[in-house]
Amino acid sequence: MALSLEIVTPEQRVLTTECDEVRLPGVEGGFGIRPGHTPLVAALAPGELVYVTGGTEHRYAVGEGFSEVSHDRVRVLVEEAVRADQIDKGRDASRRPRLRGEPRARRARGGARLRRRPALLIS
Repeated sequence: MALSLEIVTPEQRVLTTECDEVRLPGVEGGFGIRPGHTPLVAALAPGELVYVTGGTEHRYAVGEGFSEVSHDRVRVLVEEAVRADQIDKGRDASRRPRLRGEPRARRARGGARLRRRPALLIS
């Protein structure tokens, strides 16, 4: 039995594939999903998403967002997603401070603040 993985950003559907395992950067720490996992919704922190197919790891850098797991389907809704082998280290190094500072800047302007909570289990 395989997982169906879908990664979506506001601009496009980045990836739709079948895989054996997905590892995600949750706001409370990283977590993994395998077939038969309990349904859940979780907030994601910027970080590395890894999916495994036939023993081979595939890596993406992802921004903030959410994941939903149900019926062996993993939906990842994030601000950005870039395949690791497509990252331009010079360009992305200049963006790193802006991406990391964006939530703090939003709070300083009085914007909404998300509370960090464990994943929500759906029954």
